[in-house]
Amino acid sequence: MTGGEYPTLSGEGAARLSASAARIVVVGAGGWLGLATLEALHGLLGAAFSERVACFGSSGRTLALRGGLTVPQQPLGRIGDLPSAPTLVLHLAFLTQEKAKAMSDADYIAANGMISSRVLAALDAMGAQAVFVPSSGAAYLVEDRDAAASMRLYGRLKLKDEVRFRRWADSRGRRATIARVFNLSGPYINKRSSYALACFIADALADRPIVIKARRPVLRSYAAVRELMSVVFGLLTGVAEAPAPFDTAGDRDYEMAEIAAVVQEVVGHRRGIERPPLEAGKP
Repeated sequence: MTGGEYPTLSGEGAARLSASAARIVVVGAGGWLGLATLEALHGLLGAAFSERVACFGSSGRTLALRGGLTVPQQPLGRIGDLPSAPTLVLHLAFLTQEKAKAMSDADYIAANGMISSRVLAALDAMGAQAVFVPSSGAAYLVEDRDAAASMRLYGRLKLKDEVRFRRWADSRGRRATIARVFNLSGPYINKRSSYALACFIADALADRPIVIKARRPVLRSYAAVRELMSVVFGLLTGVAEAPAPFDTAGDRDYEMAEIAAVVQEVVGHRRGIERPPLEAGKP
């Protein structure tokens, strides 16, 4: 794969983005969503990519994409150095629920608060016209006492980010697009031992049986990263009023066994699927 062969964005947003000169600032560029978005942007913008896309993250480093493309990332502390220009901001930086399990509540809250505050403080000076904030389905679990404490805290901070960035947009006549992300598919998936899809793919590639641990039917509805970001850029560059936070979903839901079967078909896997007997109960 070469840079010109990367999968790209589609739809009206992609057309408007390609025809414009707007700068795209990606905060948290080294994560799953960030890397997949950079790849799609390179597929769309081609040679203009390096001039129009600026990346920031926890540290300065070089991001490596498939096909040998490398992208420089600056430390977040330098985001305030950007000159003013019409800009679309993707605020993808956030410490995930796994970090919440490993840190004290106070440290976790402070770390995420610092990230969001730095981004917010830089928006006006850089000339931000619109911002995308990926929230989470955990936003619905804040008051759910059956959910893990780390998940409730993660959801609470995601809701706080939703409010902060929508207030910025509303007070300035700008646009904030917020998606409550559930299940994603696509390249650069991280936390490969935590996501069912990644685990199934890893089993298949290692030529071992695909293992499903769920004892009850479990349903997932996947949205591809490229499709999600095509929708996002359509909303960021559109003229209609930005919608309320929306949920991500695919065309239909799939039970775990169906997902494993699709992985088998795509990978050419023949080692079978292992699963304990299903128990009675709601999916």
